[in-house]
Amino acid sequence: MAVNSFHQSVGGTLEFSRNLKSGYQTNKGNASLKSISNSKGFLLHSRLFLKTGESNYCTHERKSSVLHASSYQTTTITDPVSSPSHNNDAAATSAKKSSEAALILIRHGESLWNEKNLFTGCVDVPLTKKGVEEAIEAGKRISNIPVDMIYTSALIRAQMTAMLAMTQHRRKKVPIIIHDESDQARSWSKVSSDETIKQSIPVITSWRLNERMYGELQGLNKQETADRYGKEQVHEWRRSYDIPPPNGESLEMCAERAVAYFKEHIEPQLMSGKNVMIAAHGNSLRSIIMYLDKLTSQEVISLELSTGIPMLYIAKGGKYLRRGSPAAPTEAGVYAYTKNLALYRQKLDEMF
Repeated sequence: MAVNSFHQSVGGTLEFSRNLKSGYQTNKGNASLKSISNSKGFLLHSRLFLKTGESNYCTHERKSSVLHASSYQTTTITDPVSSPSHNNDAAATSAKKSSEAALILIRHGESLWNEKNLFTGCVDVPLTKKGVEEAIEAGKRISNIPVDMIYTSALIRAQMTAMLAMTQHRRKKVPIIIHDESDQARSWSKVSSDETIKQSIPVITSWRLNERMYGELQGLNKQETADRYGKEQVHEWRRSYDIPPPNGESLEMCAERAVAYFKEHIEPQLMSGKNVMIAAHGNSLRSIIMYLDKLTSQEVISLELSTGIPMLYIAKGGKYLRRGSPAAPTEAGVYAYTKNLALYRQKLDEMF
């Protein structure tokens, strides 16, 4: 009874159905967001991925899903008491313009190659024990923040981080990876229980959220590489904006694909009031933060992201407000940033 009451008070419903021809069907709304597409890097095409063929996991984009209103349960952080009627177009439009949504960014926990000080890039390696612990700690920090959809890269270290983090969430919804790579995958992964769907969170993966591809550096020891090529050269490859390592991606090229994916697929969900978590990598997240915070190419190269530390943004009125990192699930400060986050936490306290 408490669960049903909670659903009725804090959100509508969404059905996750697949449509290979249409791709993602979303309403981008009237959001007016400053684009950084004028940067030279956003005019480039990342040929490195294209010429390897569709069989490579770095190029293989799972066909996107279509969202329709009916089945997958969401939790928008609009006022749970005074939600407008969907029959009133003017009220619905007004609500959309004033809706809030939480955006959580998490860099994956320490990987086995982080531990060995190797260039990892698009090589698919799992988390270390420390990385698992970092992901769980990240989950504790966001355990009172609503999550309706999860986006991760195609790499296992980001997916492990997202799944482990959600084991700590007080809402106890189950993250389910959406498999759209074939008709058989869609058929075999179908969930037949409406109630189970309501207690689930869709997880969408994309190679465009992958770490930047380090080319000929992948698998090399970072210190040995510096000894071989010189510290200044390696620093230039790692920290410049538009200079790629040999046969690899620059940060500019990584930003081109990551920000384009964010604007095309994730931003419409936020603008419609859905709360989103992104578990990805240092450079793909730096690229997205560059867009959110309107950073210059010089500012973004000095931006450092720690593994396993979540960052919270509030999306409202076409703008993104950075709220830092929740220090602990019991910390009051981060939940006081908006009335609706406080209401969500209060509902969780009542339920559990």
